[in-house]
This record gives sequence, structure tokens and C-alpha cells, in this order.
Amino acid sequence: MGTIKLSLDFEDRVGLVLDVSRVISARNLNIITFQVLPGRMFLEIEKTDKKTLKQIIDDLKNIPKVLKVHPIEIMPYEQKEQQLRAVLDTVNEGIIAIDSHGTISICNQSCAEIFGIPVERVIGQNVGKLLANDIPMLKTLKTGESYNNQEIIINVEGRRLHYLTSGRPIKDRLGNIVGVVAVLKPMSEVRELVYALTKPSLNSFNDIIYTSEKMRFVVEMAKKVARTDTTVLIRGESGTGKELFARAIHLESPRRTKPFVPLNCAAVPESLLESELFGYVEGAFTGAKKGGKQGLLEFAHEGTLFLDEIAELPTHLQAKLLRVLQEGKVRRIGGQEEIPVDIRIIAATNRNLEGMVREGKFREDLYFRLNVFPLQIPPLRERVEDIEVLTYHFLNTFAKRRGIQYFEITENALNKLKAYSWPGNVRELQNVIERALTLADDGVIEAKDIILDNPQNTYFVARTLEEAVNQVEKELIERALKQYPSIRQAARSLGVTHTTLRNKIKKLKLTNKVVE
Repeated sequence: MGTIKLSLDFEDRVGLVLDVSRVISARNLNIITFQVLPGRMFLEIEKTDKKTLKQIIDDLKNIPKVLKVHPIEIMPYEQKEQQLRAVLDTVNEGIIAIDSHGTISICNQSCAEIFGIPVERVIGQNVGKLLANDIPMLKTLKTGESYNNQEIIINVEGRRLHYLTSGRPIKDRLGNIVGVVAVLKPMSEVRELVYALTKPSLNSFNDIIYTSEKMRFVVEMAKKVARTDTTVLIRGESGTGKELFARAIHLESPRRTKPFVPLNCAAVPESLLESELFGYVEGAFTGAKKGGKQGLLEFAHEGTLFLDEIAELPTHLQAKLLRVLQEGKVRRIGGQEEIPVDIRIIAATNRNLEGMVREGKFREDLYFRLNVFPLQIPPLRERVEDIEVLTYHFLNTFAKRRGIQYFEITENALNKLKAYSWPGNVRELQNVIERALTLADDGVIEAKDIILDNPQNTYFVARTLEEAVNQVEKELIERALKQYPSIRQAARSLGVTHTTLRNKIKKLKLTNKVVE
């Protein structure tokens, strides 16, 4: 059945509403909606023919103090409802409201999508029956207390819902609680928002500086595995760039838009490591955060979890991690709920995991779970040809940082860098370059500016092969002479004759303080 909507402009007087009602009732028509605002009145009446409608309008105009009457398309309350609905449906968060009986009165489109139920089916349902009897909204309906950012996990019609919610009571003019309104946001979206705000810098494979064939091979292997979802175990000495590779693999993977979550297992105290990884529920232990806390395994959902120094993970946590990898579910400390997680694991270590497995210090089953695609990064001493290109890369980086056009380095200084064994690898090289820039005069790094952390690891600091060989011989002979009480014993340890060693001592001008 259609309706007719009219707007009346008037000057206020007693009895005006009664006179308007009489005009409508005289035609045996019902007033469906009556809305009065200062200076304006709105009517929604049953539909009638054009002739009757014209008579009604003429009669209304003849009422004293009525200034103007004309048909309208929409009532003011309808317009406000449509505007409110438009606003609610443009909000990304789910918005739901209940009345004093717990019946759902408002549900926007985002909320319906969270529930997986059409809006029409949500409105009018009891919120306790639809969701759960212990949700925060029902508690607020009783207590009138607001709540903020509470994490909730429930099941609705077979769908598991994990969301963050905040709620406020609705009160009438007398302060009585007449309902509750709440905002809901899926935890997956919360994670993405947190990750967007705290997103660590990611490096691509273009940020890995090298010219050597050894590194070229490793990078090519890493690029191939990056396109898959395979678990990667990155091996290499400290300072070789294991995390750099992990970030590059994530950035080139199908999970690139999801979180990359790094955790150094050696940097977090063992007492905190479990809660960092697995999270906990409220009241799980003394000092537990109200509402609980999700762990990094949950935060990395649909993304990549990088476990650096995996060999330092305690044995009991190795078992828990293995279970997560096998079942794809994580259980918080103190909780019973098993939360599904979809994560890719990239682990890294500079330890001999095989030896640790034999000694019972690392679980064999976890080792095989992690060692699906091993990636071995060679130490810097095995790719000397990369030292020069890395040096110039660091020089350019520091120049930009200091607002200088460029720094220079002499050939002698480069030779000294190439002569060193770099036990700290690329990280140590970067530190040495920064230290040299501090000491350098006029932006030119010379050999004297290269201060090495462990000079005894220097292979040679000369330009020619003969000078390099002499220096290596000198170091080995000096070490043997210190270790053995006689030249004969030192010669035997070096695999040369007594006479040969004496001649070399003389040639290299070494001080002979040992007996023949």
C-alpha cells in the first residue's frame, strides 16, 4: 500500500495539530506518521486519488496559521535513517547495537560480513543466542560499564570469529541503560593495521651487494625458493646477512603484503620467549595483561615468521613449535582454544645443528621440519672479490648519511681490507669502514685509517705475492717459535728441516730467542 507525504509550514498556535487531524479523518484516511518540528509539520497518510488529495491540501491551507502545504518524497526521520545507514555502511568496522532486552536493533554491512549472515537475518535476533551469552555487550547491559579493545573468540553458525571489540552503554535522559552499541574489527585486519604502523624495513634481492659467483649462486637459489611456501633454513656465520636474505625472500614471496615478523631467539630471555611466541590468556600468570595477549605466531598469520638464532630455542619450546608446524594451530599459555595460523617459517642459525641433534640439544624432528630448503651463505673470507664492491657501497651510504658527495679510499687501504679474514663478516666490514671515515683526513681513507678488530687474522697487507707469502710465513714461524722450546721442534711442527727454518728466520729478520 502506497502513502502520501505532506509538509506544512505554520505559525505556532494551540489546537493546530487537532485541526490538521480533523481534516484527514474527515476523508476517512489514517495518519501513518506524524512528525512535528519548530515551524514545520510532516504527515504521512494513506494513499488516495488526486481529487481527494487536492481537497485535503486546500483544506489544510485554510486552517488558521498554516502558511504553506506541499507534497514531499521522504519524511525527515526516513532521511536521517538513510543517512545514518549510509554512514554505518561506509565504516570498515562492524557496528552492532542492542536494546534493553538484548535484541539486535542495528547491524551495519561490515558487521554482517564478520558474522557471515545477511543484515536482515541479524536484526531482531537475541545477541546472546546469536553470538554467546558471555560477550562483553551483555555485561555492559547489566553494569553500564564501557570496555575497550577486548579480544573475543566465538563460533557463529560454524564460523570461527576472532575480533577486537569496544562497547558503550546507551542511556536515556534519566540515565537508565536502554541498550549497548559496540564496534567490532576482525583480528586479521587489526594485525594488518599494526603491521602497517610498525612495519619493519624490508630489503629486496637488489639490496644484496656482491660480484662473486658464490653469492650469485646463493641469491639465485633464494629467489627460486622465495616464490614458494617452502620452509627455509638459512645457515651462515654471524654477520653474513641471514636476516637480509630472510627479508628479501619474504618480499619476493606471495605473502609480501602480509606481516614479516622477526624474532631473535637468543635476544629474548627464556622466561619471556614462550609468551612472546605463543601469547597468553588473561590470568595465565601473575602480571599477565588484562584481556591476554596474542603471540608472534598469531601476529604472523598469513605472513612470514623469521626465527633467528633458532638453535637457542629451549627444548620444551622446540616441541611446541613443532606442533604448530605440524597442525597449523597455536594454543596460548593458559588457554584451551586452538587458534588456526597460516605462517611461513624462515629460520636461521650460525650453529652446527647436526651436531646439536647428535648431542640431544636440538630435536631431530624439528630439524627435519626446518631444514626443508637449506641456504648456506658463504663467509666474506671465501668471497674476497666482494670486499671491494661492499666497501664502495658502504662509502656511498655513509656519504649520503653525512651529506657529503663521496668518500675515497686508497689502493693500499683496499689491499689491507682484502688481506683480512673478517671473522665478523659483512657487519664487521661495515663497522671498520665507518671507523675509518672518522679517522680519515679530507674524506680519503688510507691504510693507516683501517683499524681492524682482530689484526692477527690478517693474511697479508702487502701489494705483491712475494710480500704476502713472506708475511704469512713470518706469522706462522713466530707462532711456532712461541709455542715450542727449540727450533728443531718448531721446524718439525711446520714440516720443514731445521736448516730451512734457520734460514727463514735469518731472511725474515726474526729475533731468535729459542734454543737450537
